[in-house]
Amino acid sequence: MLPILAVVAAAVLFGTTGTSQALGPDGTTPLSVGVMRLVIGGTALALIGWLLARRRRRRTGAPHRRATARDLALMATTGVCLAAYQPLFFLGTERNGVAVGTVIALGSAPVLAGILEWALTRRTPSGTWVLATALATVGVVLLGIGGDAGATAGADPLGILGSVGAGASFAVFANAQRRLMDAGWDPFTVAGAMGAWSALVAALALPFVDLSWLAQGPGLAMALWLGIATIAVAYTLFTWGLERLTAATAATLTLAEPLTASLLGILVLGERLSALAIVGLVVLAAGLVLLAWGARSPRDPVPFAVEG
Repeated sequence: MLPILAVVAAAVLFGTTGTSQALGPDGTTPLSVGVMRLVIGGTALALIGWLLARRRRRRTGAPHRRATARDLALMATTGVCLAAYQPLFFLGTERNGVAVGTVIALGSAPVLAGILEWALTRRTPSGTWVLATALATVGVVLLGIGGDAGATAGADPLGILGSVGAGASFAVFANAQRRLMDAGWDPFTVAGAMGAWSALVAALALPFVDLSWLAQGPGLAMALWLGIATIAVAYTLFTWGLERLTAATAATLTLAEPLTASLLGILVLGERLSALAIVGLVVLAAGLVLLAWGARSPRDPVPFAVEG
């Protein structure tokens, strides 16, 4: 159960992202928040990954691996996708609210991850995953349709595109990480590489964003929380859990994020969900419980290794 708990814990940290941004100072933009989140978090994630990978090598006596061109390409892909995820996610929450934006982003990720994993491996997902993901997806749809009980208009199309783009980015980097671990890479090395590449991509955007909000106490606190807690700590937990799970299963477990985001939206931000959205939360929780229960049995540590 430890890998499952690690991914769920990561999802809970992910779920604080939208609320943290909403509580931040005025004058922020999705791009500026995403850039600073990655510069701080990606750098910290790279450092944590390097330290933990070094510690594991010393304990196990495993030799240093030499990265192939394919490995480097996959590592770069994880960083670029994580970098793309940030402004897309914040665009969705800014346009449609924390609860709905988070739900659409994370609700689309498991289905996209499962489809991509099948396309890469030709291995059909388990019946438990299909049923659990179907339940969770229905819950997400109900939550998205129900939305904020106080809303006066439908969801913003640009915000929907941003949230779905964030879900696609998540699906791609989860599968890329899984492929690297199938090739024998240590999960902490994989997480560290993702952090380093994402921080590099974000640093290139620094001259083009307004960071004046960082001079305010709430702005700095928001940036540190988003970087250290929701990137460095969360993705270390997620990648470690992914070592013993499929990308599709891990992506479905991260639907604990919409649950967290919705509860925080209600309790902290005063957002009001409709009765339909509340039913969606219950159905979503049922899907997560089913998936966690079905994933308890031991599995092959290299679930999608490709022969040859």
